[in-house]
Amino acid sequence: MTNRTFTMIKPDAVANGHIGAILEKVTSAGFKIVAMKYTQLSRRDAEKFYAIHKERPFYGELVQFMTRGPIVSAILEKDNAVDDFRALIGATNPAEAAEGTIRKLFATNISENAVHGSDSDENAAIEGAFHFSGREIY
Repeated sequence: MTNRTFTMIKPDAVANGHIGAILEKVTSAGFKIVAMKYTQLSRRDAEKFYAIHKERPFYGELVQFMTRGPIVSAILEKDNAVDDFRALIGATNPAEAAEGTIRKLFATNISENAVHGSDSDENAAIEGAFHFSGREIY
C-alpha cells in the first residue's frame, strides 16, 4: 500500500464547471494535492493512457470523450490513498454510486462519470508518471 493515487477530472466535469467543487471534496476528505495540471489529452496520449482497454468495445468512444476538452490531472497523497479515493469517487456508474460521492454528485452517466481514480497502487504510480515528471511532483 502506498500513500499516493492519481486522478483526472474528466472533460464532462470540467465543461460543467465542477473543478472547484470536486477539488473541495478531495481536500476536505484529507487528500493533499502533490501535483496538478490543467491540460488536454492528445489523441495519441489518450490512446496510450487507455491502451489497457484497446480490445474493449468502448475504447474508441472513451478516447474520443477524453480528448474532447480539457482535464485536470492530479496526484493525491493520504494514508491508504487508492482505496480511500475509490470510496470517495463512488461506483463507475453514478446511478449505483453512494450518496455524497463525487460521481453521484457530478457525473452524468456511466460514460461521462466526472473523474478517474487509479484502481491499484501500481497503476497509481504508472498513471502519475504518465502525466507528471518528477520535478512536477511536490
